[in-house]
Amino acid sequence: MAENSNARSRKVDSLISRDAGRKYWEGVAADVNGMLGGFPQVSRVDLRGSRNFLAKFGIGSKPGQRMVASALEGGAGIGRITEGLLLDGIARQVDIIEPIAKFTAALQGKPGVRTVFTMGLEDWQPPPDVQYDLIWIQWCVAHLTDEQLVGFLERCKSALNPDDGLIVVKENNSTSGADEFDDLDSSVTREDRTFRRIFAEAGLRLIQAELAKGFNTGTTKLLPVRMYALKPAQ
Repeated sequence: MAENSNARSRKVDSLISRDAGRKYWEGVAADVNGMLGGFPQVSRVDLRGSRNFLAKFGIGSKPGQRMVASALEGGAGIGRITEGLLLDGIARQVDIIEPIAKFTAALQGKPGVRTVFTMGLEDWQPPPDVQYDLIWIQWCVAHLTDEQLVGFLERCKSALNPDDGLIVVKENNSTSGADEFDDLDSSVTREDRTFRRIFAEAGLRLIQAELAKGFNTGTTKLLPVRMYALKPAQ
């Protein structure tokens, strides 16, 4: 009997190889072009869309908005988002998780960058004396299995400011009707429904989801990118 798409999507993450993924990124240039897979032109619209999304929760530097004290970026790469968004009127201090040391070398000691955790998301443990007002996770969780992603999100939840902390996940969505494995970088592009299931398993409540706009212009044709705003379910 043929497997249905749900069964397939729950198994495809078992193909992910941590070593293969790291090998791929070690061979990528430490610049915006490398971080964005040859589409550096989307960086500006990406950052603008992220800033507009945060503004819906009152976060920002404009009148009537608030800057947060402490943020965490998961899978930060060279710090494109840390420098271009988080430390640009969003957060006063940012911690970074990134396994590829050459990417974060230039961020060490920069004003506003507090701690650089040179490790994978699957290995990160929240520091005992820090609470985050904002946790931003973008274009990186495709390298985690479903189980690893649930665990990482649970740890993020435990480190979140209990009063008004917010987790944002911004990731590509599969459009094929199933989660899709890419052997080029050993990653999985998940369907929207897979993300929603994982968020629920991690004890998170989805408070808003929004498709990013402005990526597909001219000859640039990319997968849909969706932003998920999350808070603890209880």
